[in-house]
Amino acid sequence: MSDAVIKCESVYKIFGENAKKMLQEANGNVDAKTFQDKGCIVGVNNASFEVSKGEMLVVMGLSGSGKSTLLRCISRLTDATDGKIYIEGQDLLSLNNKELIELRRNKMGMVFQSFALLPHKTVLENIAFPLQIKGVETENSINKAMDMVKLVGLDGRENYFPRELSGGQQQRVGIARSLAVEPDIWFLDEPFSALDPLIRKEMQDEFLRLQEKLKKTIMFITHDFDEALKLADRIAIMKDGIIEQLDTPAKIVLNPATEYVKKFTEEVPREKVLIIEDIMEKPNNENLSDLKVLKDEIIENVAEKILSQEKSVAVIDETNKIVGTVHPSKIIHTVFGGRKNND
Repeated sequence: MSDAVIKCESVYKIFGENAKKMLQEANGNVDAKTFQDKGCIVGVNNASFEVSKGEMLVVMGLSGSGKSTLLRCISRLTDATDGKIYIEGQDLLSLNNKELIELRRNKMGMVFQSFALLPHKTVLENIAFPLQIKGVETENSINKAMDMVKLVGLDGRENYFPRELSGGQQQRVGIARSLAVEPDIWFLDEPFSALDPLIRKEMQDEFLRLQEKLKKTIMFITHDFDEALKLADRIAIMKDGIIEQLDTPAKIVLNPATEYVKKFTEEVPREKVLIIEDIMEKPNNENLSDLKVLKDEIIENVAEKILSQEKSVAVIDETNKIVGTVHPSKIIHTVFGGRKNND
């Protein structure tokens, strides 16, 4: 990817007094158990990946997998023990404190699980606050904050205090505040996990709407696989500091790389995740039914129509050109044949 906004090369984060020395002695081949026995905790183990401009990479794993530590290394809230991290080609680890503060203020937005709103300030004042820290004049910062209030759907509540808002509304304020500075890169660490399921779903939908409009480069941390599937362009699944697999949601569901990843995918309703293009065959000269389906349709939306056909169905692109075929039996196999005992 030539347009990588974030690039990590062999990033390690090991906690403990002898971390650096042990890492050098291990020659990059880090075994978490061995390190633990010697008093070190492995947070991130040899992470290498890139995030493209406008891409949403969701990093997921269970508690203690290293996902938040990785995010903290990339935002340099924590210093990596070893490796290279580049932000838009700039070597993050070579920056001094002043340069780092500038980069964070002008390029990065961060949203965490705790909303960290200032209780004595209104919604509008909370959102305007980071702009005022940057030196933006009060009137301009308030105007910008009001735009953000509208963007996240809090019109009419701009003069409320945080205590007068629901959890979901407080989270929207946190999102609006981080967007006010117009970051190119957006880091979100389990921002919806404290919300109840219904509000969480609403926030995910809202978040997708915002991303459709703003096209930010995003790293989003979650422990919820359904959330990852819904939001991600690509997913990185972590375990014990190692990225077990990094791929599109469809490829992770269809081809889990390890037993650990396979466990995550077993219960996934594939028809809600995969699109027709993921399961279509190459076009051939066979006799097709009259039905045609778009290649980027979610399987669930067209499964019933395809299953009502006896012959294979033509798969078309947006120009109406036939790019593949899908047989009803393939739908049955995809929907019912992929649970527990992946094909």
